[in-house]
Amino acid sequence: MRSTAHRFTAFIIGFVVIGGLVACSGGSDSGVVTEPPTTTQPLPLATYTVRPGAHQVGVLDADPGTALQIQHSDGSIAAEGVVDEQGSFLARNLEVGTYRVVNADLSAASAEVEVYDASYIPAQSFYADQELPSPGFGYLETRDGTTLSINVMLPGKLENGPYPTVVEYSGYAPSNPNDTTFGQLFTTLGYAYVAVNMRGTGCSGGSFRYFEESQQLDGYDAIETIAAQSWVKNNKVGMVGISYPGISQLFVASTQPPSLAAITPLSVLDDSARATLAPGGILNTGFAVKWTKERMDSAAIYGQGWSKDMADSGDSECANNQRMRLQNPDLISEINDNEYYVPELLDSINPSLFVDKINVPVFLAGAWQDEQTGGHFPAFLDKFTGSPHLYATLVNGLHTESLAPSVFPRYTEFLSLYVAKKVPDLGPAMLIAAVLTPSIFGVSTPIVQGNRFTGMTYDEALAIFESEPSVRVLFEEGAADGQAFGAPLNRWQAEFSAWPIPEAQATRFNFGDNGTLAQGASGTGSTSYTADPSATPERFFEGSGNDIWKSDVKWNWVRNPQGTAAVFTTALLTEDTVIVGPGSADLWISSDAVDTDLEVTISEVRPDESGTETETYVQSGWLRASHRALDESSATELRPTHTNFESDAQPLVPGEVTLVRLEMFPVAHPFRAGSKIRITIDAPGGNRGEWIFRTISKGEKVTIWHDADHPSSIVLSIVPGLVVPPGVAACGSLRGQPCRIN
Repeated sequence: MRSTAHRFTAFIIGFVVIGGLVACSGGSDSGVVTEPPTTTQPLPLATYTVRPGAHQVGVLDADPGTALQIQHSDGSIAAEGVVDEQGSFLARNLEVGTYRVVNADLSAASAEVEVYDASYIPAQSFYADQELPSPGFGYLETRDGTTLSINVMLPGKLENGPYPTVVEYSGYAPSNPNDTTFGQLFTTLGYAYVAVNMRGTGCSGGSFRYFEESQQLDGYDAIETIAAQSWVKNNKVGMVGISYPGISQLFVASTQPPSLAAITPLSVLDDSARATLAPGGILNTGFAVKWTKERMDSAAIYGQGWSKDMADSGDSECANNQRMRLQNPDLISEINDNEYYVPELLDSINPSLFVDKINVPVFLAGAWQDEQTGGHFPAFLDKFTGSPHLYATLVNGLHTESLAPSVFPRYTEFLSLYVAKKVPDLGPAMLIAAVLTPSIFGVSTPIVQGNRFTGMTYDEALAIFESEPSVRVLFEEGAADGQAFGAPLNRWQAEFSAWPIPEAQATRFNFGDNGTLAQGASGTGSTSYTADPSATPERFFEGSGNDIWKSDVKWNWVRNPQGTAAVFTTALLTEDTVIVGPGSADLWISSDAVDTDLEVTISEVRPDESGTETETYVQSGWLRASHRALDESSATELRPTHTNFESDAQPLVPGEVTLVRLEMFPVAHPFRAGSKIRITIDAPGGNRGEWIFRTISKGEKVTIWHDADHPSSIVLSIVPGLVVPPGVAACGSLRGQPCRIN
């Protein structure tokens, strides 16, 4: 396809600086501005292609090794670098304005180009004039001339359309025409499905950087181009996807594409850094860093094998679109070089800061114990203030729980009402569950909900759906009555008007002597432990990859050896106690080191008839003690949010008692009468399926003080009045919540 770069080009020869030029290798990620030149001369027009974009200027088809400058119109230098071996160079983070590209040896200069920001939107004809495959593999063009590979699947013949349409957008391989499994889910439901590879991945052009502005604007352009097709019903589309393509929906929807009908982000995160990459300031190398490295590898030249197959079979667009890949930044180095939260790097990938811009209906689902994205996501539910309708389904379990038959009916109804604009019919969803559930969860479990809107008009069905409480909490997933052990169906549920749960009461349990935990007075002493990360196994379950999602997963959750944890347990509860929400571990600690990593875990202990005890995992939280500074603008009694700024870092003074408030990830769990609540404090590790921490703990002594002057405690979100069904879930049946015999 032809580039749109000419729309921004004034065909004049530039003027450039004569004098000292400094070149660096690779692309530029930061603008360096020098003083304006004092002497200029006209230069020949360069022959390479210059592609301006959103705060970027890209160069293609240049001679490898050529030193380049990106100059402002006054001749001052904004960025500089060297053309890579593929003939490409990319300067990022440029200010809006007029630029030219200049050879450092003054042999040539480009015409002037205009760098823009998100406020520049092409004319609607730019989208409407593009004709996409119907169906099949192809490309769509974005506003800076980059082409993105797509694959279109229709639920029937073209002439039988138009069809309600959904879009999946990610850096995985959604547009791979030889892998259409996810697309078939939606064509079975009656939707046209369009898979789009992000720039810098698969057969798409451009350079890859995790959710940079250009990727977000590409998403806008993809939505508008797809919606303009004649086979799209109402010329409106929805977005679908779990995990990466779920998170991408938050970014794209924040740009407010006018043709976006609704989004359905599943198993997402609310803050890329604080929730998943480095919870509590402790780097998560087990999933987050590993996943980032995999994305970098996948975004390399032909990093996705299918793209090489496409190029080898004659797809010249796919081959040409690999040319900017050597300009990909080294994200792992950025992670390693930044221990703290750096707003300039991380605010742009922090969805909690921009989901208020989303102005379409949202269906969101996820699990408390998610072994990948982590389960912290409910913390941003109250920030969707621009969405006319937010529906959240929250459940115990793992990363794929949002595709479980316990969630799927409401998800299907949402798509029907807000994208297809029709009365929901769960018949096709039941067929999908019959195939999907055994594949993911290793057990056959039907959807147990019927078609509740049969015989209604669309307006009647929509009115009922919108009248229902927005937050649905599914309890005891895996222990549903009459279902197989560990099957992905909940035993009971509760519905609420908002998150945080308005009915939740902050309830404090104080640590006491001899490992006691109770509402009321603190103890008189302290409890010490050795912070030994090797005390528990690094791996939380047996097997690898998808094994953790199976109903018969083998957990490897072990007790801490004596002396490697501080443990506090309530007496037998006299009434059912249900927690729904976040929590705060308010710990008075001292250490013989200047820093330590803390992990606090909630579990349920229940004696059985034989006198032995079973212990069920509930939830955890993490914090590096030096990151304890609170964000006073958002911290509450139940949620001690932290800044994680380097300027706020505070080492411990060895031997000095210090208050440290640690945020417990949100969770919902019923503690029945006759059980106990247990709090365990130790070094991080051994209780999140795919998470491994780069901890600084290495055997330091940590003391938890619990006397009158230092009343360590934990505050939990307890919701009164919920009716808990009788009977106890079998040990190990709860999804994402391993159980052990003590």
